Amino acid sequence: MNSQLIDTSIYADISRFIRDESLRILLEGEVIAVVGYAAGRRKGSVQPIIACDTESAGRLMFSQASVNNLAVYLTKAKKEIPKSGKIGIVLKGCDLKALVGLIGESQLKREDLYLIGVPCSGVLASTVHPATELATETIAPKCLECDAHLPTGCDFVPDVALPPQQKSDLKYAVEIARLEALTPAERWAYWKEQFSKCIKCYACRQVCPFCFCEQCLCDRNKPQMVETTPRPAGNTAWHIVRAMHLAGRCAGCAECERVCPMDIPLNLLNRKMAKELKELFDYEPGFEVNDKGPLASFTDKDDQSFIK
Repeated sequence: MNSQLIDTSIYADISRFIRDESLRILLEGEVIAVVGYAAGRRKGSVQPIIACDTESAGRLMFSQASVNNLAVYLTKAKKEIPKSGKIGIVLKGCDLKALVGLIGESQLKREDLYLIGVPCSGVLASTVHPATELATETIAPKCLECDAHLPTGCDFVPDVALPPQQKSDLKYAVEIARLEALTPAERWAYWKEQFSKCIKCYACRQVCPFCFCEQCLCDRNKPQMVETTPRPAGNTAWHIVRAMHLAGRCAGCAECERVCPMDIPLNLLNRKMAKELKELFDYEPGFEVNDKGPLASFTDKDDQSFIK
């Protein structure tokens, strides 16, 4: 398939709206800080920032390089977040799904947040070359399967019209179908090969908004739940445990896959789990706050065919 450019002309207007709204809510004292994106040091690069004054708020922007899920900054640093006022945060649709999930799990309170939603045509799959134009061959695969290009339920969403979204092959859906067609032994061999590449850097855990435990059970050594050295058995246990912990919770932001230095298709595993949850329980994370997911609750309508 020939690569086609994706229209990101609205991103300049979105950046202006984000700056204007952030300046307003800071000056009026509605928030004490805004978590957003600003230009990085390299041409075209973007980095997360916490804007606490008009100078830093004036640097806020959005571009195809705004790949980070900023919701992670509200969970990883929740002990350090001041309790003296609201926090503003800039959110793409997939990021908003994560934040909604965190509210449902009582990690955040909606009344403590000011949500700035971003109409998003997509972001880059890789920011090694951040000035790269957004096209069907450079866009993050998750964006081609996204159903949340326009966030809902936010306090502010820039008044811009999204251009028509590109149609393309759905990478994860196609790859899941390919794996499902394999025998169990072939699938196991595939994932063993993938997990064997893991170096246990835990970048996937650190970037995930839902890995908010102060001490991960996989770090414990009395008793040791998962072997900490990067050997096959420990690697497989780590990734299976993590996938199960994210089942019914993962918002599909694919940050784990993006930051993995060994290119393990972690979001493929997450999407497979999401597909199973949809088929078994007709459930998928969205913009509605739910206090319990399907694996944390039981109803009489749940499938009980596994009981022998």
